[in-house]
Amino acid sequence: MWQKRKMKNRPKKPIPLCHELAYWMSHLPECLWTVPLSNLSLPGSHDAMTYSFDKTSTVSVNESKLLELMDKHMHCIIHPIILRWCITQELTVLEQLDAGIRYFDFRIAHKPDDPSMTLHFVHMLYTTAVVEDVLWDILRWLKAHPCEVLILAFRNFDGLDEEHHCHLVSCIKKIFSCKLCPRNVVPTLQHMWAHGYQVIASYEDVIQVVKHSELWPAIPYWWGNKTTAKKLIQYLELKKSGGRPGGLFVAGINLTGDFGYILAHLHDSIKRMTLHALPLLNRWIKKQHPGAEKDCINIIAGDFIEKKNFVKNVIGLNEKLIPKQDSPNML
Repeated sequence: MWQKRKMKNRPKKPIPLCHELAYWMSHLPECLWTVPLSNLSLPGSHDAMTYSFDKTSTVSVNESKLLELMDKHMHCIIHPIILRWCITQELTVLEQLDAGIRYFDFRIAHKPDDPSMTLHFVHMLYTTAVVEDVLWDILRWLKAHPCEVLILAFRNFDGLDEEHHCHLVSCIKKIFSCKLCPRNVVPTLQHMWAHGYQVIASYEDVIQVVKHSELWPAIPYWWGNKTTAKKLIQYLELKKSGGRPGGLFVAGINLTGDFGYILAHLHDSIKRMTLHALPLLNRWIKKQHPGAEKDCINIIAGDFIEKKNFVKNVIGLNEKLIPKQDSPNML
């Protein structure tokens, strides 16, 4: 069964790794099918859902009380500034999937004073997008791309209580069902294809992970909290010198401006800061190497993922794992 499905979805002859980004995993050379996903180079989306902000949203209750107060009493002035500094993606989740993203940073929230079980996404503000609706969209995409594999990181949990967690986990299990890869395996593409798995669901709440074998523990995220590419690269190199985690992990190339920095740069934006930094960050990406060694990388997550060939640069690193005698001209 798997052999027939595998051959049906495989291209007839080698094509460039980045030729069709929506199908790039199914186009990887056969020598990479048995490599653990933690030793491949995977492009990720930091704060993946920020394209869908509710522009009328109040500030998240987890944010600074001063920011919340300023937005309430100086809304017309402060709110546009907040939007400029919290929108980190412009493509929809389906567009990001088609662009090659295979790791999604999902910050989950329950809006205060909402009596329903509806969950949204959050990054300073709440989104219009509903978590359950987005997961159903992802499932439909996966059915159309049966050899692509995703890592969904459910994080933050702003305003969730035990009942909300139970509801979210129930949605994840109901929607992805047999496509969920259990955590007691070392996932490779070959293993996941053979068993019909397409989703690794990482969940930041330990209590829920203990209860459900379909949930993976929180994936380490190297967050530099830096405002310049140079400082961020220094941070990432320092983390690498200490050795990579044993399993899946994320190196975040996303820059961050705290409240004080934003107040000092009111007319700037996270997009402008990111685009200015991307050339230097892309040069750093091209020097990286996936694999199991101490200084290797795995998932690289960024903002505005469609800009400056970020995704292609990350996927292209997998060519370094291919033995020279087997390596076609891929890029």
